[in-house]
Amino acid sequence: MNKTQRQRLAWRTGFFVLFILAPVFDLFRFDLEENHFYLLTFPWTLGIDAFRNGEISALEMALNMGLRFFLPLALIVGTGVWVAWKWGRLYCGWLCPHFSVVETINHFMRKASGKLSIWDREALPEDQADGTHIHVEKKWWWVTGLLITGFSFVWAVVLLTYLLPPREIYYNLFHGELTRNQALFIGVATFLFIIEFTAARHLFCRFGCVIGLAQSLVWMGNKRALVVGFDRARISQCTECDASCEHACPMRLKPRSIKRKMFTCTQCMQCVQACEKVHTDDPRPPLLHMLQGQCALDVSLRDFGLKPEIPADCFPPIAGTNSDSPSSNGG
Repeated sequence: MNKTQRQRLAWRTGFFVLFILAPVFDLFRFDLEENHFYLLTFPWTLGIDAFRNGEISALEMALNMGLRFFLPLALIVGTGVWVAWKWGRLYCGWLCPHFSVVETINHFMRKASGKLSIWDREALPEDQADGTHIHVEKKWWWVTGLLITGFSFVWAVVLLTYLLPPREIYYNLFHGELTRNQALFIGVATFLFIIEFTAARHLFCRFGCVIGLAQSLVWMGNKRALVVGFDRARISQCTECDASCEHACPMRLKPRSIKRKMFTCTQCMQCVQACEKVHTDDPRPPLLHMLQGQCALDVSLRDFGLKPEIPADCFPPIAGTNSDSPSSNGG
């Protein structure tokens, strides 16, 4: 695990903990019983009831709507659009608690079956060019099943605490005193999450997540956004590898493809790390790099059949070659 992946693990872990604890400490949640949000421990109301009761004027109500609804919404959406425009699905790969579950289940399902999904036709190799060694044993299905069930239950309970007082939910849960509706919500949600985490977690990330799709659409609109770039001048060297970069991708994408086919890339950079490992004992630099600006056009403009001029410094030169010569646009 390189520095980038250690940083990503720290961010994902921290955000997953925040996802669980945010409603407990009233950092963010919507209380159905009180019919308003809590933000950073404070009630976050629009004052609709006060306006109906004549306690505040129409002007105060309008200010509340502007400052407590439209302004925060604009800041959140604006920040999300700006981040996605520059870096793509950065939230998905570095923070999203659902994607953390996806990657964890991928890991153990691969140990149990050699596949990242039950729908994959062929198992991945146990030994790869990037040094990965995963011995497939069916006993790992027990661990995979327990993790899927455990994550599903945790997600169901946590989502309920975003809607009802967390102390009430956890007290009732630990004392076996859940109300009928609480038990029904947790039971049904757990069942649905088990199905999703087992059979459709990648499909959800690709097509079912509104936040993810919005990031992808914004990212696709910026031809110079951060993207995985492939040094096409050395395309022949790929025959020396076993597609370790593809095997490392948790979304099961092909990192050497054009941008359109990388629509759901989460910027986790695991494919780049795999390529780096393949070249650990190779004097030649890796073929995959994260690119931005003019360097990213080789990936994005090829969607339209174009072959743009790529600056010579987009990829590190091979030792002993002329670093001033531009990379080839063939391939």
